[in-house]
Amino acid sequence: MRLLKSVLMAALIAAPAMSIAQTPAPAAQKPALVQRQFNQQRRISNGFRKGQLNFHQRARLERQHRSIRHQMRVMRTRHNGRLTPRDRRILSHRMNVASRRIYRARHNRIG
Repeated sequence: MRLLKSVLMAALIAAPAMSIAQTPAPAAQKPALVQRQFNQQRRISNGFRKGQLNFHQRARLERQHRSIRHQMRVMRTRHNGRLTPRDRRILSHRMNVASRRIYRARHNRIG
């Protein structure tokens, strides 16, 4: 009986510790703006590969993304590697515009 009690107590104490130990560590995620820019760049590449974008459209969209990346670097430099809420709002707006342009360029076929 004593053995059974001690085994049960050990199991009750060890169970929460084991579940905590098995919980996977949160994966290092890219910041939202960086991930969004990566996704948009992939949309441009896929559109070109599938023939939905021609060379000039692709070049224009990539030039716009280069400009956004440059602006992001400048903003981070000004604020010790961080983006202020105002900076995020400005970059988010520019990415919204870029996203619309990507969509329109990929779907501009008639008929």
